[in-house]
Amino acid sequence: MMLKAEDIMTSEVVTIKGSATVADAVAQMNELCLRSLIVERRHEQDAYGIVTETDIVYKVIAYGKDPKKIRVYEIMTKPCISVNPDLGVEYVARLFAQTGIRRAPVIQDELLGIISVTDILSKGDFVENPKAVLLEERIQDSIEEARAICAEKGATSKECAAAWDAVEELQAEASHQKQEKPKSSFEVYCSDNPDAAECRLYED
Repeated sequence: MMLKAEDIMTSEVVTIKGSATVADAVAQMNELCLRSLIVERRHEQDAYGIVTETDIVYKVIAYGKDPKKIRVYEIMTKPCISVNPDLGVEYVARLFAQTGIRRAPVIQDELLGIISVTDILSKGDFVENPKAVLLEERIQDSIEEARAICAEKGATSKECAAAWDAVEELQAEASHQKQEKPKSSFEVYCSDNPDAAECRLYED
């Protein structure tokens, strides 16, 4: 069972008003050892924002600006990328990788928590349950199943074709994780069994 965002998020979220000064934000972050604060919505339909230590360093300190005179809303990211509580941890990691962010609020109608790369590292189950390893096992099982179906129903049967399609789908997900194109298991099967009837069918 894949862990979801809600399983590893931090549910105590510290928020700040957009109208607060950056100096207030820094004081709050230093006191609580935080790297970001979620910026409160002004009303129900409003979006949440986020202000991070990077925003403060890059947009305020780097320019020698006075943090007591700059407001959070001037440097925050809003709307910020948010995560659905039901999203699998692997997909949260993929979202972070694609967008370059390190943390995001977990929102479903309301603010439920915050999830960061640290949560994924410290609370994820990827060490015990790497998804790719489980996929490899499922692929092997489905190859055995496809071979059995093709032997029983015949190489040209719809069932045989559907069984190999199922294998290909699992392989597509596995190759997405490796970011490489694998040799299809059907190709592997045919290189192992060049005389098999179903392999000769697919020759050009």
